[in-house]
Amino acid sequence: MSMFIGEALTGDGNEIAHIDLMIGSKEGPVGTAFANALARQSDGHSNLLAVLEPNLAVKPATVMITKVTIKGMRQAVQMFGPAQAAVAKAVADSVADGVIDKGQAEDLVCVCGVFIHPEAADDKKIYDYNYEATKMAIKNAMEGSPSADEMIEGKESAAHPYRGF
Repeated sequence: MSMFIGEALTGDGNEIAHIDLMIGSKEGPVGTAFANALARQSDGHSNLLAVLEPNLAVKPATVMITKVTIKGMRQAVQMFGPAQAAVAKAVADSVADGVIDKGQAEDLVCVCGVFIHPEAADDKKIYDYNYEATKMAIKNAMEGSPSADEMIEGKESAAHPYRGF
């Protein structure tokens, strides 16, 4: 398969984490999306590589894209600080745990959409929730979860937390 897709939401309050991601070959559509995300920056949407620390990027190479327009340094620092550290650690742990095959880590790339609420304040929660959501989204992507049968089974009882009613 050339593209694996995962999603996860965890946490609560303004620090809630919602991750949407794609994992796939550098040679396929995810590779193209990865390159475009790094090459096409825009005001309020500074995409960045997930790094464990400066000069120690994760494999598969992962670009983080903002799902909300960043409006100010506080939100930018949260994206470049606790959220970046959390996503990077989750990717690294997913490789270490075998969820992503270490032998494919150089051939794959990941595009990871990250949500940072403009009123988020607790950096530890931002880290914890984004770590958990990223790990879950990667696992879901690599396992093809939910299956079509699981989706059909749950569609009538689904209660989206933000549907407004």
